[in-house]
Amino acid sequence: PVMRLFTGLFILPQTSLERHTVMNEKLESWFAQMPVVAILRGVRPEQVVAIGEALYKAGIGIIEVPLNSPEPMESIKSLADALGDRCVIGAGTVLTEADAEGVAAAGGQIAVSPNTDPAVITRSLALGMVPMPGWATVTEALIAYQAGARYLKLFPAATYGPEHVKGASAVLPTDCKVLAVGGVGANSAAAWLSAGVDGFGIGSELYKPGDSAEQVHQRAVAVVAAFKTAREG
Repeated sequence: PVMRLFTGLFILPQTSLERHTVMNEKLESWFAQMPVVAILRGVRPEQVVAIGEALYKAGIGIIEVPLNSPEPMESIKSLADALGDRCVIGAGTVLTEADAEGVAAAGGQIAVSPNTDPAVITRSLALGMVPMPGWATVTEALIAYQAGARYLKLFPAATYGPEHVKGASAVLPTDCKVLAVGGVGANSAAAWLSAGVDGFGIGSELYKPGDSAEQVHQRAVAVVAAFKTAREG
């Protein structure tokens, strides 16, 4: 169960294993509904909650703040406080174990990386987060999987193309999910889905630094509609 119910009160699980289980269930639920990770690179803490709300209202519930954004831990904490019960909140560009620890302390639930580092994957899992390491080769994908990752991020996806995923999927374990991130957008989603991709990371198509919450909402509505069409096709 996601939460235990005692005398009418919800009691959040305490152990890292229980937290990780909860995160996985919430993440799987969002992947089934709309498998898009919104990448808010460059977002500032004072605007992040309004933008997060705009994404959620449009139907996107997985949100990543890259650690090379201004004051990223503050933004992650604000998002986790405001939306953590409804959305999956986390960080991108998680490169070290110390990064993972900071993200977890801020309330992050996912740790997204551009590379595969087993130490970062292991530490993220120990902290109750879901790691999403980057990979380019089957070797990297399998190293990430063996370290415990089940969400594998092809990055930069546009460099490799859908056929790369189709070929790799022949040997990747069936219980992992592949995300396409980097140069991938709603207009090309159908080809990636046909190749076996399970989800996407979308950045500038949803948010650019300085965008208002209303602008983000309008773009998110369009992205959600395009992805729904791609999935139905």
